Amino acid sequence: MYSIIVVPPSCGSVAEQLRIGTGEHIEFGRAESGGGLTIAHAGVPRVAGEIAAHRTFWLLSNLSEDQTYVVENPEGAGEHIKVAPGRVDAPVPFELSRVTLPAAGDLLSFDVWAPRHAFRSVDRRALDGTGTVPAFALDRTKRYFAVLAALCERRLRGEPRAPLPAVEEIVERLRPSWPKVSRSAVYWNIDYLAVKLRLRPGPEAAEPGRRTHGKKESLASLALRFDLVREDDLLVLAPVASGAER
Repeated sequence: MYSIIVVPPSCGSVAEQLRIGTGEHIEFGRAESGGGLTIAHAGVPRVAGEIAAHRTFWLLSNLSEDQTYVVENPEGAGEHIKVAPGRVDAPVPFELSRVTLPAAGDLLSFDVWAPRHAFRSVDRRALDGTGTVPAFALDRTKRYFAVLAALCERRLRGEPRAPLPAVEEIVERLRPSWPKVSRSAVYWNIDYLAVKLRLRPGPEAAEPGRRTHGKKESLASLALRFDLVREDDLLVLAPVASGAER
């Protein structure tokens, strides 16, 4: 049974996709090879690398002499791994991946799908003893969560390197669902989130005169890294009849 699907650059139909099962592998590079992925570019080595299927994930070998390959998660708001020249069998955990090859001033890419990811139930209510304290206690009905969602929105919508919105932009984004939102309210919620997620000390422990820089970047980075905000959560930004109370 096929477990990995390789989608060539500019793939125009399902028939052009390459499918491999556990234990199978294909090469990619400039040279044409039967059953492999040909990338016709002078900056790509004749044999640039190899993809091997292994159950629910895949392995990437970088067979170039001097170019690092980057594998990105298009749905992960910036998640990526780097595979150095000569590295073989680097495991790639993403369900959807984009492999990028630097080639003589160009960046060439193709996709690899691993759609057979398996999951088990995480329901532990039958276990005895006390429950585990949540790592991040966020209430998705509160306004601070809407601020966090607005902060992360661009990167969640497929722009992992997008600049974060300014406070004024967050205010405008939240106005349809929170008519009385203001710059000071957004600032207050950003400060509250920084304390709640332990990115800065509370008022009683903060050093006098000390300022914390990059709070927005730190909040967005933490939220996206640990999936505290997902694309589905952007529904909190939709216009509603009345804003939720904090």
